[in-house]
Amino acid sequence: MAILGKLLKKGITLREMLEEEYTSPFDLQKNELKELLITASQTEFGKFHNFSDILNGFRKDDKEFYKRFKSHIPIYTYNRIYADWWKLALRGVKNVCWPGRVKYFALSSGTSEASSKYIPVTKEMTKAIQKTSIRQILTLSKYDLKPEMFESGILMLGGSTHLNKRGSFFEGDLSGIQAARLPFWFQHFYKPGKKIAKTRNWDSKLNEIAKKAWEWDIGIVVGVPAWIQILMEKIIKYHKLKNIHEIWPNLEVYVHGGVSFDPYRKGFERLLGKPIHYIETYLASEGFIAFQAYPNRRTMRLVLNNGIFYEFVPFEEKNFNSNGEVVPDAETLLINEVEEGKEYAILLSTCAGAWRYLIGDVIKFASLEECEIVITGRTKHFLSLCGEHLSVDNMNKAIELVSNEFNITIPEFAVAGIPHESLFAHHWFIGTDDAVDRTMLKEKLDEHLRKLNDDYAVERSAALKDIFVDVLPVKTFYDWMESKGKVGGQNKFPRVIKNAQLEDWKNFLQLHANGHHH
Repeated sequence: MAILGKLLKKGITLREMLEEEYTSPFDLQKNELKELLITASQTEFGKFHNFSDILNGFRKDDKEFYKRFKSHIPIYTYNRIYADWWKLALRGVKNVCWPGRVKYFALSSGTSEASSKYIPVTKEMTKAIQKTSIRQILTLSKYDLKPEMFESGILMLGGSTHLNKRGSFFEGDLSGIQAARLPFWFQHFYKPGKKIAKTRNWDSKLNEIAKKAWEWDIGIVVGVPAWIQILMEKIIKYHKLKNIHEIWPNLEVYVHGGVSFDPYRKGFERLLGKPIHYIETYLASEGFIAFQAYPNRRTMRLVLNNGIFYEFVPFEEKNFNSNGEVVPDAETLLINEVEEGKEYAILLSTCAGAWRYLIGDVIKFASLEECEIVITGRTKHFLSLCGEHLSVDNMNKAIELVSNEFNITIPEFAVAGIPHESLFAHHWFIGTDDAVDRTMLKEKLDEHLRKLNDDYAVERSAALKDIFVDVLPVKTFYDWMESKGKVGGQNKFPRVIKNAQLEDWKNFLQLHANGHHH
């Protein structure tokens, strides 16, 4: 994989990286929006929403373009933009939300809705994602890495790279679409290689990789924590190793994204022979939004000049209803109007033809000066029955703290809000294969949540009467997902389960329990 070494040793800096260092976030974003609007002004969407009028607003003062942008284009959720626009693109109509015909659609499993979403992936978007990936690779020069690492390979455990042709377009998961378009020089060190990557069946894919593991020298692993962990366990078992470093001594970097790594950290470290660097990325089907730019920082830098324009919706009750859905006239802010430490849902306008699109993640700015963010949860993954406002971020943190206290690993968990004694309770489902005292676990979990979240502490002495904890084998979580047809690297267990999903999960557990008794 000497190419990586060459890139870094020559100290190639991308023009865009320099631009991002020396231009204000507001100017970068204003410029980005202008380019997107110019490019799409003659599409059906652009004509319908009068892009030319918005573009005239750029000639006036710095406020006018955004005023027009907001008044001409409504906030779009996936369901709305799909029904009104993307559906046409999927049928092969061209110039719908972006010039030309969309050839690829990413199938995003999403954690909230049951069915798959079709997210358009344009040529421009693929290019933008590749550019950002190279930017991220270049940040490796800031790490203290051994030269051998730059000669070793990258293992990418994405979904299947098998794309289905459907009439005028291909569908597949994003990592598959990206792999189909990897630059040729990248392909020879991309493991597990084309043949295995195409395998649809997850289990046979993982077994195949485990068998071949000793043939490769891997320095960087890329993928969703749960699956990388399962893979490493398989490799260790298959080759009868003590840890993964016995087979891959040059493994120094793990690039992860998609879910918070905190609940997995402990289980992960058991599989290693020595510490490695963890680098977080925020790559969604809708675009490559942010990546960790510095070692040892648990924050990611927003990419401001590569095909995405952001708006920020303060995550407050006035802007979201009780189901976590955005209200039509929600307040939206630009990058120069946000504050550190406050939570925002993100809207994206992109070179793949998303416009003012609610992606469903909630973020917080750790540093405005450097545009560094952390993801705190999903708009629908906050649990608030009576004002406790428990975020997925709080849950991850509490789970990490209890796993350290009891020295156990908890790779999966979910929590539901339930009615209890005329008021409410939280019901936790905790996935661990280690032995633990359930009552003590419950007490500690509750204690940490009270410390982490004041609203929760208040409600625990008021309307939130109790918490219940069920401890389940980790496999149960994956079995349930399998029963839903959701196995594989792109699928994640929902952290907050409600309504029909909760009923379904409880019935599943019921059946499981009975199955074990007989």
